[in-house]
Amino acid sequence: MSTLNFAIIGTGGITLQNHLPGLALCPDVKVIALCDASPTTLEAARQQTGAAIVSTNWEDIVTRDDVHAIIIATPNFLHPAIAIAAARAGKHVLCEKPIALNATDAAEMAAEADKAGVRHMTAFTYRFVPAMRYLHHLIGQGDLGQPYHYRSCRLQDWGTRNLGWRQQRKLAGTGELGDMLSHRIDFAHHLVGPMKRIVANVGNLTPIRGGAPNDTDDWAAILAEFVNGASGVLESSKLASGMNESWRSPDRVEINGSAASFSFTTGTWNELQHGVLGGPGFKALSIPREFYVWPGSPRDPGVGDPLISFRYDQAIEFVNAIREQRPCSVTFHDGAQAQAVMDAAIHSAETRAWIEL
Repeated sequence: MSTLNFAIIGTGGITLQNHLPGLALCPDVKVIALCDASPTTLEAARQQTGAAIVSTNWEDIVTRDDVHAIIIATPNFLHPAIAIAAARAGKHVLCEKPIALNATDAAEMAAEADKAGVRHMTAFTYRFVPAMRYLHHLIGQGDLGQPYHYRSCRLQDWGTRNLGWRQQRKLAGTGELGDMLSHRIDFAHHLVGPMKRIVANVGNLTPIRGGAPNDTDDWAAILAEFVNGASGVLESSKLASGMNESWRSPDRVEINGSAASFSFTTGTWNELQHGVLGGPGFKALSIPREFYVWPGSPRDPGVGDPLISFRYDQAIEFVNAIREQRPCSVTFHDGAQAQAVMDAAIHSAETRAWIEL
């Protein structure tokens, strides 16, 4: 097909900030249909895209013959039903994370997409950060040596404001665990490998947010043992007062191995910290320019805010995988693997026990 027609289901902030600018960089791609439960949100997206087809009912969109691919950016509880229906209708699907409320549903999404022969992608956006890409490359070529320790810490100050559907467990599944720690779980899988067992805890320190009930977690932490013997410590919080938000707040990943250590901060997109066995300590390691953009991306890394624009490469990779008839670099299987860890974390917090994966 010369032109790929996209439909976007869920047209809130993440769609306007990440998905639409990414698709705009892709040649011969057109957003023809939009869907959102909120007429106001839908109209704002329609004005930005000029899409001729709009609906508040996703069932009207996923079976259209003129739609080739779908992006799902709805509340989490809707992801499996939409993704499975879209795959069965032969549509390629990119889904925001977490892709489901539980690992069973996430695995079914992956199985149905595989069965249908469509491209499927989990929106683990940070895979596209230049520093993350280079770190994965260095580990792959053996610079780390045997992995010993993995740790990540994501601290933000979200205060007690209302988070809408994200503070309702029946709609979101989890809070901070799914919002932010899911990315760091994926980091761990991507850089170190699968986890063998975990023990975890979660906390809700704001049962009321913006005058409305909140039954999701504000803080989550995991202690992990990887299949390869490495250890892991992961923590994420919405309640780190004074730490700011988004890329302005602390977000660090560190890996120690038998030969070297590396530290990655998402706010420093073009640099790693690096130290070798027996060396004097960490020093800056610049990211080579060939890692500034994703392979096949037409994006100019000198245009726009580099702490935002790397996210656009996600849409480009999805489109290229469709055109090249190959698996996406990050699939529903990666989303399901992260979801299995999140399920285990909740189970561990409830039972106060180690959980085998």
